[in-house]
Amino acid sequence: MSITVERVTKYYGTQKALDNLSFEVKTGEIVGFLGPNGAGKSTMMKIITGFIPPSSGRVLLNGIETGCDDPEIRRKIGYLPENNPLYPEMYVREYLGFVASFYLSGKERQKAVDEIIELTGLVPEQNKKIGSLSKGYRQRVGLAHALIHNPEILILDEATSGLDPNQIVEIRSLIKEAGKEKTVLISTHIMQEVEAICSRIIIIDRGTIVADDPKEKIYSRIMQAIQTVKVEFDRQPDEKELASIPGVISVSRTGSNMFIIEAESKADIRPHIFSYAVNNNLTVLSLIRQESNLEEVFRKLTA
Repeated sequence: MSITVERVTKYYGTQKALDNLSFEVKTGEIVGFLGPNGAGKSTMMKIITGFIPPSSGRVLLNGIETGCDDPEIRRKIGYLPENNPLYPEMYVREYLGFVASFYLSGKERQKAVDEIIELTGLVPEQNKKIGSLSKGYRQRVGLAHALIHNPEILILDEATSGLDPNQIVEIRSLIKEAGKEKTVLISTHIMQEVEAICSRIIIIDRGTIVADDPKEKIYSRIMQAIQTVKVEFDRQPDEKELASIPGVISVSRTGSNMFIIEAESKADIRPHIFSYAVNNNLTVLSLIRQESNLEEVFRKLTA
């Protein structure tokens, strides 16, 4: 089931949260939806799920506009909001049974509850009150809520927030498996998470899209514009002289004799660094050209 966003703009009073956003997510895609705090990610997700209306533009799910109050469309969406609102006084199994009752009845409802508790690793906690759970397990309950009716679209806002490293790996695997048959849009500040499970990345900043490409193409955009090398000398060089090497954009110290050098990508900067070292009686202990990672891409596009 596809998601189509067409020219969506959203105002809160006089403040523009989203500015003419357009993009599409196709069935089987897991798309990372990134941006700094206040960029408009959560607002866009709430509009897609129909929680709030856009000021202008529209969102279509398989050609049906979400603005219309269609319960069948709502059944096709699983949504985990950023703040994960739950009923702390309810027991885990009781709560999931309550959620499942919106979609299923009888044995089907019971089967769905049993399966989702097993799938999200809630078996040890199923008879505890939600209010007594750790943040990580409460997050699992929220994810179970989003998945329990087997929706065709998953909208996940900070899905792994509060999870420990082992839990993160498990939930990532679950999302990746779900993405084979579902349309998944996931927002997160954990760059490794996007690198691990997403094939495409949309980055927004100040309510506008600054990148929308397959992961590899976004990396290449930065690599074409800039190269980054990490160098270690046997003793401390003159930073001003190091920065004066032709093509160098910036020099950052990471240790007593270690530096990160950013340079233009017109030509490999490493021979120039070697020449600089020879001319200044320095020994290069290590010189590594670093591949662009998503954190670097994010910083460059939203700085």
